Amino acid sequence: MEKLKIGIVGCGAIGSSLARVIYSDFSDLAELASLYDIEMQKAYNLARHFHKTKLVALNLEDLINKVDLVIEATEAKSAFKIAQKTIILGKDIMIMSVGGLVEQIKELELLAKEKKTQIFIPSGAICGMDGLKAAKAGEIKKVILTTKKPPLAFLGVPYVLKRKIRLDNLKEETVLFEGDAYSAIRAFPQNINVAATLSISGIGLEKTYVRIIASPEINQNIHEIEIESEAGRITTRTENVIHPDNPKTSYLAVLSAIATLKQILSPIKIGT
Repeated sequence: MEKLKIGIVGCGAIGSSLARVIYSDFSDLAELASLYDIEMQKAYNLARHFHKTKLVALNLEDLINKVDLVIEATEAKSAFKIAQKTIILGKDIMIMSVGGLVEQIKELELLAKEKKTQIFIPSGAICGMDGLKAAKAGEIKKVILTTKKPPLAFLGVPYVLKRKIRLDNLKEETVLFEGDAYSAIRAFPQNINVAATLSISGIGLEKTYVRIIASPEINQNIHEIEIESEAGRITTRTENVIHPDNPKTSYLAVLSAIATLKQILSPIKIGT
């Protein structure tokens, strides 16, 4: 059986974690075939971990041409162009920075149908996606996401800086944002990928309501979801361990990508 050749675009905390797991745990079914990062040194540093500097691609197109599946692990502003180019060149893609292309998801869907490729979006740092997708087969009345993170997770966010919110001396929980998912993603593109995933799977950007809170009382990323539908009421609360190398993301987001990859490689698909 021919192994699935995988390329990773973005060699930061998430990309590096996925590369190590693919190399160590999926070697019987998949091959880490290529690495690329706009900061080439990051790609070389990761490749040296495997003693294979030849893994480093010269550019994005070079990586895409070497693999069957591209895993995007970069940042919101780059996600759409990476996905678009991957699909145009006839390859499948797994997207981690879904907040960066939620507005163009229909465009990518049409392009993928034309090119006969697939787009994979992991559930990320939340639970309840199976229930949401099932409920959408009927009628969904309301979806609310409340996200709480330690103040340091929002350092450098332009939305926070513009409003001169002092994150270093917060004494109590502070609501940074309330509104629809579309506005939340624009304000916090690197912090709220879960809102994009919820919106795509559920009732859309304008109807999904998001509340973002900075809390000095926690050291986890917490996501609470409320879904009201004709099938019933669903509530979930996910208390995430923060990724050790990136306080802006959750370790579960990496594990979710690994679980998605397992589904791609397995003949048995479990879950809605």
